[in-house]
Amino acid sequence: SVVAKGYWITTYKSISDISKVEGYAKLAGPAIEARGGVYLARSIAVATYEAGMKELTVLSVFPSVDDAIAAHESEDYAAALTALGDGAVREIRIVLGTA
Repeated sequence: SVVAKGYWITTYKSISDISKVEGYAKLAGPAIEARGGVYLARSIAVATYEAGMKELTVLSVFPSVDDAIAAHESEDYAAALTALGDGAVREIRIVLGTA
């Protein structure tokens, strides 16, 4: 059977310390890639609609939702979150892809 991919969507609501976000990114990338994650997009929104905000959005794909959750719960990702600290307010969603 085909396992549906997992998508990790991070939307930044505000960034108060870009140096903390950069420190987070240096640690988060390897933690995500170690569990099969691949970055598909990372940029400020080009266009927003409804309640959308023109702030940083990051989209990653994983072999499965379980892999995405394992990446988020890993010790190396926890280190990235520590580096981020209070540098940004974000929302993270992990969603099931269509098979």
